[in-house]
Amino acid sequence: MKKVTLFVCLLAGVQSAVLAGPRTDNPTTSLTARATALTRAIADKIRLDEGQYLRLKQLNLRMLADQEDLKTRFAADQSILDQRLSDSQLHYEMALLDMLRPAQLSLFNQHRASMTALGTPVN
Repeated sequence: MKKVTLFVCLLAGVQSAVLAGPRTDNPTTSLTARATALTRAIADKIRLDEGQYLRLKQLNLRMLADQEDLKTRFAADQSILDQRLSDSQLHYEMALLDMLRPAQLSLFNQHRASMTALGTPVN
């Protein structure tokens, strides 16, 4: 009887350890990783100081979370989704441009096409 009880306890312990393990599908971790990668890509091109880097990372995280939220809320209506995503992108770019100094703004405009998938050069 002791062996059966020990086996059941061991099985329950292993099951709880497996269920309590780290989850890889955590959306917050994914957004944070994407925001960090985006921030690093921009920071490498336009030479941000530490304060700007932290503000940009928060801005990127907020923008990515907003985009995910909009995709969930307006998945049924593509035209509204496109409009809201466009508005969100415009708001992001305005906040980013407000954060940059003139020299950084010039570098940002030079590298904008290479930083976006469908970017067009700014003249």
